[in-house]
Parts: sequence; structure tokens; C-alpha cells
Amino acid sequence: MRIPMRTPILILALCATLGACAAPPQRPDADAETLARAAYRDPGNPSMTLITVVNNRSGGGAHTALMVNASEQVIFDPAGSFYADIVPEREDVLYGVSPRIFQAYRSAHARETFHVVSQKIDLTPEQAQRAYQLVTSNGRVPGALCANATSSLLRQIPGFEQIDVTYYPVKLQEQFAALPGVETDVYYENDSEDLQKGLAVGNAALNQNAATN
Repeated sequence: MRIPMRTPILILALCATLGACAAPPQRPDADAETLARAAYRDPGNPSMTLITVVNNRSGGGAHTALMVNASEQVIFDPAGSFYADIVPEREDVLYGVSPRIFQAYRSAHARETFHVVSQKIDLTPEQAQRAYQLVTSNGRVPGALCANATSSLLRQIPGFEQIDVTYYPVKLQEQFAALPGVETDVYYENDSEDLQKGLAVGNAALNQNAATN
């Protein structure tokens, strides 16, 4: 099968703009026992939260992720950069996502040059479990395809078939904003624009908190 020339060109252009989902080094997948130990379910309603990292200067999107609260709460972080020693990962899915871990995720991405938009929508238990099954069975996503992978999964959830597949995080964010019942939160920080520094600081803080509890 011949691949259209515009496809690799488009991917290269996306890699240049979507720094947060540009194929970071892969961590080894956690085993089933580790994932089971880390499992966390939020006591609130079944839900999913679209997470969009937005450039403060250009308004362009840098990364898309999706948090799902079903039988457990996870973050689908396609080609994402987030890591923490206490957060196991398997095929681009972060497990054990408590409120503290979600805040660490937002804090790592929000910095002088970027802010984080979280858009939460309640689901039926059946919708939430379908979303969970989709994200945990998707597999790893190539760099720069975070919004493409997420939008492709969303349209497979009953009630979300109207979502158009897109490569662009902000375009997906705008589609999500049009859904009824969406609650939006915009999160800013003013620390270093160096993502790796933010990740390291957050990881150290999580380790210290775990050691004292």
C-alpha cells in the first residue's frame, strides 16, 4: 500500500509544534500485579476528562490526554511525557490516578509557556467502562498523534459518535466544549518553561509524600 506523501509531511509538521507528544523515551510496561496494587477509583460519578495543554503565546495545542473514571481511574496519555516513580504506566496509560496524581500531571504541564484545560463530562457506567476498555486496549501511540488517537477513541463511545477525528488538540478541545454538561477548568502556573525540570520536581514531591504516608 502506498502512503500519500502528505502524510509524513503532516506528521513532521505536527512533531515540530506538539512538543509534549513527540515520541518521548518509552518506559517499560508495568506488570499486571503492579497495576492492580496501584488501582484507584474516584468516588464521584463515572466520567471522562479531556486534558489539553495549550501554548500561552500562540494559543496552539501542545498535547491531548484523556482521564477516565470507570472501574478505576486512569489517564490515557498518548505519546505523553509524564512520568512518576509511583505511577505505573502500560502502553501509554497511567494507572492509580488519584486527585494528587492528577494535580501532579497538570502541574508538570502547566508552566510559564503553557496552561492546561480540563473538560469533564459525566458518563453512564456503561459509557465509562467502554471508554476505559478503549484506552487500555489501544496500545502505544506514535509521536504527534495524541489528538488523533484520542478523537478516534472518543467517537467509539456511545453518545460521542459526532466527534470528528483531528490531529489538533485545540480543535478537539473546541468540539468537546460544545457537548452538553461539560465542566471546564483552566489551570496556570508560572514556573520554568522546561518540561523535564517540571517533571523531575513533581516526581521528587510525589516520592517524598509517599515516603511520609
